[in-house]
Amino acid sequence: MAYTTINKGSSYFNTVTYTGTGVARDQTGVGFNPDWVWIKCRSNATTDNVLFDRVRTAGQRLVSNDTGAEETQTGIMSAFVTDGVTLGAGAASNGSGRTYVMWNWLANNTAGSSNTDGSRTSTVAANTTAGFSIVGYTGNSTVGTVGHGLGVAPRMMIIKDRTSGAYNWTVYHASIGNTRRIILNSTAGQDSANSVWWNNTSPTSTVFTIGTDNGANANGDSFIAYCFAEVKGYSKFNSYTGNGSTDGTFVYTGFKPAFIMTKRTDTTSAWWIYDNKRNPYNDPALYLNANTSNAEIGLTSVLDSCSNGFKMRNTYTDLNASGGTYIYMAFAENPFVSSTQIPTTAR
Repeated sequence: MAYTTINKGSSYFNTVTYTGTGVARDQTGVGFNPDWVWIKCRSNATTDNVLFDRVRTAGQRLVSNDTGAEETQTGIMSAFVTDGVTLGAGAASNGSGRTYVMWNWLANNTAGSSNTDGSRTSTVAANTTAGFSIVGYTGNSTVGTVGHGLGVAPRMMIIKDRTSGAYNWTVYHASIGNTRRIILNSTAGQDSANSVWWNNTSPTSTVFTIGTDNGANANGDSFIAYCFAEVKGYSKFNSYTGNGSTDGTFVYTGFKPAFIMTKRTDTTSAWWIYDNKRNPYNDPALYLNANTSNAEIGLTSVLDSCSNGFKMRNTYTDLNASGGTYIYMAFAENPFVSSTQIPTTAR
């Protein structure tokens, strides 16, 4: 795999922190025009993770910490604008005096176009440079394929039924393979091997396969999929094994991470999210969970963000249990654009 040509990671993924005003307004400072926006209140509990994207159109909310169907919530976010979004006055995005984080990804600044690579037509907004696409499609309860527009096989996909609130967020990750899935809105470990998730078929450079499970293929329902292909030096979607020590596992990514989301797969745990804007220094650190509405958690001695990866400094079972297996997704603060030697210890 060739190294990325991306010289500035924040041109494709960036984190913005802000304080709410309780008055509808534009929140800018992203550094590009975002296509997928994930907002979480940091300061107040029982406030959902809210997700918006251009393919579903502005104002259509999904919540990563529950199974709810898509809802029109222009009081939370009503438009994509240059360098940001228009916020409403809702507590989930702009409550007066509350603090927030907004994670932003760039696709192609469109509502997507028709893709016929799969057995069913999809709507795709793709950025092949950054290895990210937003894919809309309709389920039919039979095994089929869906075009993703990336040109290389995705290593992670996050899928939600937009129509029904009965089904979980279904996640594919290459490290757990094509016979299992894991659930974004749950602490559960990976599901048992079953063909119903992906029909025991890994994604290709053009399509991903969906099985018969309703979580990714309920008949007649509309779905959204966020697809990620690995871009060497800019993004990484892999796994690590914990060692249960404060001199913890070092995870090589090939870049200094700007964003890390981890999940233990062999037993129950939360989805933990770290970013470099809430955490400009390694310790202490502030974390949020994708699967809960909890406020931000402050912890000490958790991980060191290094020039070429991250190193665990904790014994938390959610992050570094001895023998525990974990998946992660990470994006670069400063992409590496030339070859580097993989170290045996953190630098």
